[in-house]
Amino acid sequence: MKKNYLSIIFITTIVISFSIGAICTNIVLHENNNSNNKYQNKSTSITLKEEESINEAISNIYDAVVVIEGYKKEEMVSTGTGFIYKKDDKEAYIMTNHHVVSECDKVKVILSDKTEIDATISGSEAYSDIAVLKTKNDKIEQIVNIGKSETLKIGDTLFAIGSPEGVDYAGTVTKGILSGKDRLVEVALNNSTTSDYYMKVLQTDVAINPGNSGGPLCNIKGEVIGITNMKLVNSTIEGMGFAIPIEDALHYAKILEKGEKIKRPYIGISMIDRKNELYLWENRITIPNNIKNGIIIVEVNKDSPASKAKLEKGDIITRINNKDINSLAEFRYELFKYNVGEEIKITYIRNKKKKKVQIKLTEKSD
Repeated sequence: MKKNYLSIIFITTIVISFSIGAICTNIVLHENNNSNNKYQNKSTSITLKEEESINEAISNIYDAVVVIEGYKKEEMVSTGTGFIYKKDDKEAYIMTNHHVVSECDKVKVILSDKTEIDATISGSEAYSDIAVLKTKNDKIEQIVNIGKSETLKIGDTLFAIGSPEGVDYAGTVTKGILSGKDRLVEVALNNSTTSDYYMKVLQTDVAINPGNSGGPLCNIKGEVIGITNMKLVNSTIEGMGFAIPIEDALHYAKILEKGEKIKRPYIGISMIDRKNELYLWENRITIPNNIKNGIIIVEVNKDSPASKAKLEKGDIITRINNKDINSLAEFRYELFKYNVGEEIKITYIRNKKKKKVQIKLTEKSD
């Protein structure tokens, strides 16, 4: 009996010892893990919340988006999208792209309920790619809310409403994100083979197709933060669309809606890129081999600011104020930062010598 009692005590002691050992080991491992965690990068826990739908945001703008059909001699020559951004006692104002209506002598607007109304072009300008249409306001029920592109952050959710391929797909909604801000994209006007101008735009992966031009790009609240106007088209590129920031678009629209012209500064020269060897040869202009950048003057208009500044054919403009000039697009982009009446300093090369001259900018006459 005594032996059995001792055996029970012995076994119980072993079990208790083993349990205590296991507990101590677990405590040590836990403390080691905590100690190691002290030396690990602390990452913020991110919870991504995807809304079930953005239909409320879409409803804030949907009926203010229209299809635009452009006609020339009673034949439809273009189609695009626009949005109603303003309304007064008599008229409603529609914003779209210049390239949607540039070849038109008549414009028709189709509302979201398929109602067709006539509109007139109040104003349109190529470099801004903004046009404003006017129509009677009696059938207009909704106008857009304007947001701010300046407050957007990369990765913010965006969506577009448009009419890809025309009226059959009117009201198409596509969704994506803001991919980039303040992009400078070269633009060719009038189907030219060279880039004529830089545009500062928002970049997005929201699907933009032919017919979307002039439509709204919106934030998650359904506020317009940009006006879609182009995308990169290439077999190796996907999802690179661009939109004019709404702040820039409204600046030009407020001028065009009054029927006024956008005043661009003018110096009075015809020019070509330094790299365009064929045109240089055709104009009998020889450039020193060490001059790699700049634009070349091929003609100076009579009584122009350039003429008064004694600029000549063959001069190579390399700078406007403190900005280097490498192409026609860059020259216009920098020039158009200034207003009519302001003075700029032009740096140029003539006969291998660097020269500088002050030029007062004027407005080009009709």
